[in-house]
Amino acid sequence: MSDAALSLEAIGHSYDGAVEVVSDFSLEVGAGEIACLLGPSGCGKSTVLRLAAGLEPLQRGLIRLHGETVADGGAGRSEPPERRKVGLVFQDFALFPHLTVARNVAFGLSTLSEPERTDRAREALSQVGMADFAGAYPHALSGGQQQRVALARALAPRPSIMLLDEPFSGLDARLREQIRDDTLRVLKRSGAATLLVTHDPEEAMFMADRIFLMQSGRLMQSGPPAAVYAKPSSEFAARFFSNINELEGVVDKTVVMTPLGSVPAPGLAPGTRVKVLFRPESLGARPLGGTSPCGTSLAGTVTEARFIGVAWLARVTARAENGDALDLQVRMTAGHPPEAGQHVALQLDPTQAFVFET
Repeated sequence: MSDAALSLEAIGHSYDGAVEVVSDFSLEVGAGEIACLLGPSGCGKSTVLRLAAGLEPLQRGLIRLHGETVADGGAGRSEPPERRKVGLVFQDFALFPHLTVARNVAFGLSTLSEPERTDRAREALSQVGMADFAGAYPHALSGGQQQRVALARALAPRPSIMLLDEPFSGLDARLREQIRDDTLRVLKRSGAATLLVTHDPEEAMFMADRIFLMQSGRLMQSGPPAAVYAKPSSEFAARFFSNINELEGVVDKTVVMTPLGSVPAPGLAPGTRVKVLFRPESLGARPLGGTSPCGTSLAGTVTEARFIGVAWLARVTARAENGDALDLQVRMTAGHPPEAGQHVALQLDPTQAFVFET
């Protein structure tokens, strides 16, 4: 995007001259957009954020903020963090224990007069719903409240770019859901371009306008959450977002024949050996003896079922025509709950299956 607030161009980074932790990585984030750097631990996503913040000197590539180059690896030039005027929120919040909440938020506003700092801190605390705690100290706050204060401190200078590194990972599950929902609304109201690092696919899909999926220091896929989830570009991308069922096959003309019917295999030559991957929700299951499903179905037996809040996750065994035993996961959200020993007819939605060359 030509009006990108944050632009990383072919950046690369190594520690102690060893293997690159970030390699030829590029992204752009526009004003008001929330982009998530997503990937497993050790894939380089936090290093990307630290390079964007100026906390690490850039070794290769370019970093631009609103079109202005702030780091050039080729020239060995890198503006320090205080010159980049970005808001930073880290996992540990890094609040000063000897300062009140208001003083913590006002700490980085050294260019303002004392009354202006007080007003700006009060405004930022109001944004995150913490105005009533201005006189409290960090030790008296819950984890969620400390996270809000850290966010207020980052917002107080009114930065046009926000960088957040795993800001919710230290919170328990229920509180994490509430705090990230609140944070999403605050960030959207601020209009800042936001880059958020997370290893949690659910969190990325909830928070992001666009996801940048990383593996081993490289960008594997990017796009809106629904597109990255529904159309993974690699086996890694397909497996990262959820549990996966796997079948093997060979391309016959333009399809792969599986025990659950044919699956389209566009772009793959006949005779190519492939993996067919599909998520548990892509596989339907109906009790045998009921209404027959349309299309190809396969008889199976429920061996295990677990209630996961909004659905049942069942494990079903079946046998293919060639005698191969199949062990499949099915996500069921309607009808009677499955029971161990129940016989079911399985049916795959071929439009939700992913085919990759082995």
